[in-house]
Amino acid sequence: MQPLNYKHLHYFWVVTKSGGVAKAGEQLHVTPQSISTQIRQLETSIGKTLWRRAGRKLQLTDTGHLVFEHAERLFSVGEELKAALEGQQGHGPGVLRVGVCGSVVKVVAYRLLAPALHMQERPRLLCREGRFSELLALLAVHELDMVVSDRTMPSAMNVRGFNHLLAEGGVTFLAAPALARKLGSNFPDNLHGAPFLFPGADSAVRPRLMQWLDKHQLRPDVVAEFDDTAVLKAFGQEGAGVFVMPTMVAEETARQFRVRAIGQTDDIQYQVFAVSGERRLVQPAVLAISEASRSLRQRNSRSAVRSVSPPA
Repeated sequence: MQPLNYKHLHYFWVVTKSGGVAKAGEQLHVTPQSISTQIRQLETSIGKTLWRRAGRKLQLTDTGHLVFEHAERLFSVGEELKAALEGQQGHGPGVLRVGVCGSVVKVVAYRLLAPALHMQERPRLLCREGRFSELLALLAVHELDMVVSDRTMPSAMNVRGFNHLLAEGGVTFLAAPALARKLGSNFPDNLHGAPFLFPGADSAVRPRLMQWLDKHQLRPDVVAEFDDTAVLKAFGQEGAGVFVMPTMVAEETARQFRVRAIGQTDDIQYQVFAVSGERRLVQPAVLAISEASRSLRQRNSRSAVRSVSPPA
């Protein structure tokens, strides 16, 4: 195999992403004939074809898919580097790279990160979802600026990081209307034997919920467990079981998923932290997120005194 010509590889990447040679030519400001020639040279250097004809259309071969996957990673990093350099030189706001744990409720993550999108010099937000341990590893090698998590970083981990509280509050128990009517309003006793959707093992709320249930001698029927809160809510919407959501977004969740609150408690605290590599938050976008979270916590503390209406 001959050495790769990265210009040829870039042309192939643009053609694949844009959906055709003509569109790629418009983006690259070169003729379609020139692009076709460059890609044929790339195929020659690789020794395999990248496309095959399917009727009037061209489809990537297995080799083409492999080359595109690597080209995607290569040139995406290049675009991130360009944006970062522009921000450093004062030509743009740069990039904010955030990891969001799957156990964090998505609407809470949006509310906390939204202030960065409304800055005068708005950064380009790159969000990556995953398990806490995976995201901390990326934070350690500076591939992320911060991690949004529902738990603090374990002290035993050999990673330099600091925890910054963004939001906290109690939890609300929700269920589809038919299930809510069946369970009635005798909270929390109505949870005993009720079908229940549990947060996954990576969720910080899980052990607190289990302790609270044990304290009240409640034994719900655990139907399923979920690492992803979005999937959990989808099952809850269909009536598969009762589930818990942060009280701070309970009303919004009830409207969006057409479910009803059957009870609420502040004895189970839901917290969200920003884990960063620095003790002091200095990046403008991260500072905006942190400052906005203070007002969010104040609103939540005021709304926590409102009682949850039992189902009719």
